[in-house]
Amino acid sequence: MTFQNLHEAELLARAKLSAETYDYFAGGANDEVTLADNRRAFDDVALRYRVLVDVSRRDLTTTLLGMAVTAPIVVAPMAFQQLAHPDGELGMTRAAGGLGLVMTASTFSTASLEEIAAVATGPLWFQLYVHQDRGITRELVQRAAGAGYRALVLTVDVPEIGRRERDERNGFRLSTDLRVANFDNRTGAPLHEEIAGSRLAAFIHGMRDPSLTWEDLEWLREISRLPLLIKGVVRPDDARRAVEHGANGVVVSNHGGRQLDTAIAGLRALPDIAEAVGDEILVMMDGGIRRGTDIVKALALGAQAVMVGRPILYGLALDGEAGARRALGLLRNELDLAMALSGAPSLADITPDLLA
Repeated sequence: MTFQNLHEAELLARAKLSAETYDYFAGGANDEVTLADNRRAFDDVALRYRVLVDVSRRDLTTTLLGMAVTAPIVVAPMAFQQLAHPDGELGMTRAAGGLGLVMTASTFSTASLEEIAAVATGPLWFQLYVHQDRGITRELVQRAAGAGYRALVLTVDVPEIGRRERDERNGFRLSTDLRVANFDNRTGAPLHEEIAGSRLAAFIHGMRDPSLTWEDLEWLREISRLPLLIKGVVRPDDARRAVEHGANGVVVSNHGGRQLDTAIAGLRALPDIAEAVGDEILVMMDGGIRRGTDIVKALALGAQAVMVGRPILYGLALDGEAGARRALGLLRNELDLAMALSGAPSLADITPDLLA
């Protein structure tokens, strides 16, 4: 199913997916104010382009944590991708690798981290939650290192799961033919149970560790030498704490508007964080990206790369691996064109003066 842009991919995927599955992917917390503002923030920024610049050759390549990539685009961690299409995480991984981009595998994937690694042709990062049972966390980290993952992405904005009213209304749960593949049956099975409200909310409530603090990063550092990114930062003082506690990067993110509603949009939080950490660590952001021009704006405001989630998942829903690859390819091509039209032949030329 052909789509010309990522907005169109969502419209087509909405018509194809069940209402419950679409709501799970698309929904945010409470009144979804932050969900909408993540997108609005990009529309509120204009580009003041340069002219008469030689843009006959453009260079989108960069390195992230020492890993060469073809563009500053990373596939964000997204749970339960087989809900969208049977290709699931394996198709997404092949799509990202085929384009020379980083794939971030979710803790709550429907393919195990080893299964994902087996089909990967590009860099893999592993998204991690610290669970109440630290033994589970330790095992996941060790498995990721053993399978060849090259960085850990620690999600820190879920001390409790946000109230996602679409999922509560729909009684969201996994069908019995899907699995939480990184856990044993005893741990993953509750996501299939029928209860009032969201089964996912009950599952995460029972596993996450709300006592997690900055000091616990020392424990994580002790069990893994992999580069560590902290995902879910929106404050410059927290970004500084990440530096002080040995993180290699931060992802400016409000969890796609799925946690604290009315939280600041990632793009609006980005400049202060980029200024606070300078070039000491990698700075990325996510939330609301749908166009190549959005990536230009994020880079001009201090990000070195962006994570993209929902729109790539909609591509997967439409045509499996091929759809995910088309969505990523469209975004990369749009970035290339936006750089040409902005008078920025390289990523280094995407500077704050391009913004109005």
